[in-house]
Amino acid sequence: MTIRVLVVEDDPVAADAHAMYVGRVTGFAVAGIAHSRAEAVRLLERADVDLLLLDLYLPDGHGLALVRSLRAAGHSADVIAVTSARDLAIVREGVSLGVVQYVLKPFTFATLRDRLTRYAEFRASAGEASGQDEVDRALATLRTPRTTTSLPKGLSGPTLEAVTRTLRESAQGLTATEAAAAVGISRITARRYLEHLVTAGRAARAPQYGQIGRPELQYRWISTVR
Repeated sequence: MTIRVLVVEDDPVAADAHAMYVGRVTGFAVAGIAHSRAEAVRLLERADVDLLLLDLYLPDGHGLALVRSLRAAGHSADVIAVTSARDLAIVREGVSLGVVQYVLKPFTFATLRDRLTRYAEFRASAGEASGQDEVDRALATLRTPRTTTSLPKGLSGPTLEAVTRTLRESAQGLTATEAAAAVGISRITARRYLEHLVTAGRAARAPQYGQIGRPELQYRWISTVR
């Protein structure tokens, strides 16, 4: 059975990227895209939705407020939060409301595919557990990270976070040389991380002209993700 996903994300670029990712995972289909809490409510009234891919920071309210209202109305759709928020108090509140996974931005297709695949495996579990071990295995399917698919080989989460933060804080964008100097890594390494952000739909690149010699690529953060 196909799992129908509503993508709720205020940034159009990120929303389109998330929808594209969902559409590439076998067994999942995009039921719609909403850019606000109000739009999500309207779509949920018209479409059958099994899972929300939910940004927590929406222009008309917090994502968890949307989840609270859905639960109060008896809507049982599961939620995967897609956010930059790292406040563990918010994480605990989300768990109490039925948020089954958190995916921190920025992320790769492989990361989301892993979360969706494990969610599908958990959802497919049926019947009565034979004992505690089987219950634990079912929960582990949903919760235990498969870190080998989170990032391309050779990239690390802390360095990606540092490069991402540096790029986001630069209003004019950065070259690989400038990013390397700011983060304290080599230019080649910085370029690998910047290219990864481009592939993930979080950055754009363009030649930087006006200097002697071959123009250098300049990278710019293109998302309003918070």
